[in-house]
Amino acid sequence: MLSDAQAEPTFEDGPIDDDRLRLIFICCHPALAMEARVALTLRLVGGLTVAEIARAFLVQESAMGQRITRAKTKIKAARIPYRVPAAEDLPARVSGVLAVLYLVFNEGYLATGPDTDPVRHDLTTEAIRLTRLIRALLPADGEVAGLLALMLLTEARRAARVSASGELVPLGEQDRGAWDATLVAEGHRLVRERLAAVAAGGAAPGPYQILAAINAVHTSARDVRDTDWSQVVALYDQLVRLDPSPIVALNRAIAVAELDGPEVALAAVDRLAEPLAGYHAYHVTRADLLRRLGSSEQSRAAYDKAIELAGNTAETAYLARRRDQLG
Repeated sequence: MLSDAQAEPTFEDGPIDDDRLRLIFICCHPALAMEARVALTLRLVGGLTVAEIARAFLVQESAMGQRITRAKTKIKAARIPYRVPAAEDLPARVSGVLAVLYLVFNEGYLATGPDTDPVRHDLTTEAIRLTRLIRALLPADGEVAGLLALMLLTEARRAARVSASGELVPLGEQDRGAWDATLVAEGHRLVRERLAAVAAGGAAPGPYQILAAINAVHTSARDVRDTDWSQVVALYDQLVRLDPSPIVALNRAIAVAELDGPEVALAAVDRLAEPLAGYHAYHVTRADLLRRLGSSEQSRAAYDKAIELAGNTAETAYLARRRDQLG
């Protein structure tokens, strides 16, 4: 698991009992740039391949390989201590640890590799387990609670996400009766607790708390038609201010399509063409919006590009069916 450039970890007495969580905190050293911390930890501890990590960061595999190599080199050259952090050092490292667990969970939620199961329960379960441990260590950290809520509300939908024929089922078409009510209830409780803490004068919510709140809106609706899209868009407006990334902008546009119509949303999506040209979800979104606008030929081309970039057979099967339904 460890590279030749690193010494064996020093497992002195400390606040972390779990071996894997220790390793993640060790690798997420604040001397490394955040992206380097996350990439290195995903490779060494999360077990993800360089290709999977590259897809998560929307970069070429060769570039990600170089980034991981540079991080290892810096650890060796700077003699960064490879030891378990003390309890007072955990807050300085937790943001990197949460980013790692979020990406591990995402890879399990929808695998990017063509030769794996579309949903990897082993990864989502482990990410949730480790996030629960962090919450026990840092119970007052709102982002830890937010990430746990986000994972639970997403994992609750797992049984409804792939059809019996092996095709991906999008949120709007899922059988909501198949969702795990226990996980939904726990996720909603965590979101309510965070909202109450903010209302009582606590710190403003971070990105994971906002994402959890968005998922709480989705999982509160008995039917997709009951979704409070105005609230979803308002939450994305908050998120964009904290994380003005093209992926957040893309997800906001999807919600805008439900509130203001596909034409307004398509204009927003098309502005993301350059940064998201290699991201399959960008082309999926364009294909759906163009289909709704009656632009079948352009929609078909967007579906073709999405299928070319899609990572697993379940998603490819869904996209191919949607493309073939075009008139």
